[in-house]
Amino acid sequence: MLSIVIPVYNEQDSLLPLHERLSTALENVGADYEVILVNDGSTDATDANLRTIAAKDSRYKVVSFRLNFGQTAAMMAGFDFASGDIIIPLDGDLQNDPADIPRLVSKLNEGYDVVSGWRRDRQDATLQRTLPSRAANWLISRISGVRLHDYGCSLKAYRRDVLKGVRLYGEMHRFIPIYASWQGGRVTEIPVNHFARVHGHSKYGLERIIKVVLDLIVVKFLANYANKPIYVFGGFGLLSVAVSLLSGIAALYLKFVEHVSFISTPLPLLVVLAFITGVMSILMGLIAEIIMRTYYESQGKQVYLVKETINLPGDR
Repeated sequence: MLSIVIPVYNEQDSLLPLHERLSTALENVGADYEVILVNDGSTDATDANLRTIAAKDSRYKVVSFRLNFGQTAAMMAGFDFASGDIIIPLDGDLQNDPADIPRLVSKLNEGYDVVSGWRRDRQDATLQRTLPSRAANWLISRISGVRLHDYGCSLKAYRRDVLKGVRLYGEMHRFIPIYASWQGGRVTEIPVNHFARVHGHSKYGLERIIKVVLDLIVVKFLANYANKPIYVFGGFGLLSVAVSLLSGIAALYLKFVEHVSFISTPLPLLVVLAFITGVMSILMGLIAEIIMRTYYESQGKQVYLVKETINLPGDR
């Protein structure tokens, strides 16, 4: 069964045409499906149109937020309410093409866990959207090691297994292929159609790049150091203590060899600040270690992932 997840925010003019295109495309898939429409606190006639669609077809299900929480939260809600084995997010602004869904499913059936859409011929403003997006995709690919051309494309196909345990915050919905790859999932991409926006206007600007970069730092930290945060905090702390020690040696050398007064250089102040920073960083690392142990042990979580077992109790 397919679950199509569509976050919508003030898309009153796009919903009815989207319903028609999506229904036509899904009839060609040859599988049962459901469509989860997540109303992210819209203030226009989106709610009324969603109710009209749901009344016509029970396969279209609506989840409405009380407030606007953002695309990532809406997508996370869609994943939580979805019941299909394959989950496919889709934008609600008619820029994604529902006709690409059968191609995504077909590629997924070749043995992949994630198939990402690539808007190779993107129909957006070059300076404001396309160029910053290319720069962000290059940066994400370099840091994560998962090479994709278009992380920002919402149109992707996921096997339900790779979404287990994934919780999304900020702008992190675009990083799901990274999570999947780091858990041993097979990730690929295919070119998909992209249309210029006809109704409404984009909800995102250049400030989104800053959010993406900050979220990428979080993802990289969680991937490499979530289980041992002391390596980051402690490493920085030891570096700060080393700077403090070297600054102290330099201050003493200037005092007793060059006869330069302590108050004539900033080195004594640097000694104190670097030492305090180092001690605080190490203590923060210890606190983070305690938090991680509480996280795993209180919930009975494991620090490993099992793909399959053979000849063990519970095997089928």
